[in-house]
Amino acid sequence: MTTATTTDSRTEELAPVTADSLAAVLVATDRPPRPSAWSTSFTFGWRAMLKIKHVPEQLFDVTAFPIMMVLMYTYLFGGALAGSTTEYLQFLLPGILVMSVVMITMYTGVSVNTDIEKGVFDRFRTLPIWRPSAMVGYLLGDMLRYTIASAVMLSVGLILGFRPDGGVIGVLAGVALLLVFSFAFSWIWTMFGLMLRTEKSVMGVSMMVIFPLTFLSNIFVEPKTMPGWLQAFVNNSPITHLSSAVRGLMAGDWPAADVAWSLGWGAVCVTVFGTITMRLYNRK
Repeated sequence: MTTATTTDSRTEELAPVTADSLAAVLVATDRPPRPSAWSTSFTFGWRAMLKIKHVPEQLFDVTAFPIMMVLMYTYLFGGALAGSTTEYLQFLLPGILVMSVVMITMYTGVSVNTDIEKGVFDRFRTLPIWRPSAMVGYLLGDMLRYTIASAVMLSVGLILGFRPDGGVIGVLAGVALLLVFSFAFSWIWTMFGLMLRTEKSVMGVSMMVIFPLTFLSNIFVEPKTMPGWLQAFVNNSPITHLSSAVRGLMAGDWPAADVAWSLGWGAVCVTVFGTITMRLYNRK
């Protein structure tokens, strides 16, 4: 009886105090400041990099694929197109670098679609953060993959005999331009990731867009060898401008027109497809 009485008295003493103190804390305590757009974007970017850490197989497309592309095109077509593999490599490597990085940008849309299927996006939408930060985080995380792909391809190229006249500065400038363009270009795939139902459909549509853009360009040969009607398309392709800009920077030149066109195309991608992406994200 004594124990029961003691327990009841303690409950009576603690219950009102706990409720009142909790209410007082909720009312009196200031809320933490809302995180900035940069901090939330980098947090989501760090999440994307952690996914690579836990699933390192994701790096296959940025390591084995670029090596295969360089070796295959150099030794299959180098002698026929340029007379020697070494000479053709000087022309080919910047273009193959552009092609490889641009092609792997489509995996951004696949990642977005996968998170939607798993219900992760429903959690993101409830957070008091800058709304585009989840999308920007995907792109920032993929920038690491683009950088790894660039480093792998340049390393293989140097081993095979690629010698850029622009030196380290020219190579870094070319890679930086490629990364900026790829960041902007990836907004196309975030749109498809939100719009399409399955990751297979995202992959299929992305390949239908990427293959014509990359192969109908000056990555492999100069447009002057093509029919006139095809030259009109190739000379105005964003991939052609990007490939020419990267190739020129690595060669030690300053192709101002191609650099400007590449940045302009990037701005168009962010403005158009970034806007569509966020509208789809808000309505998803």
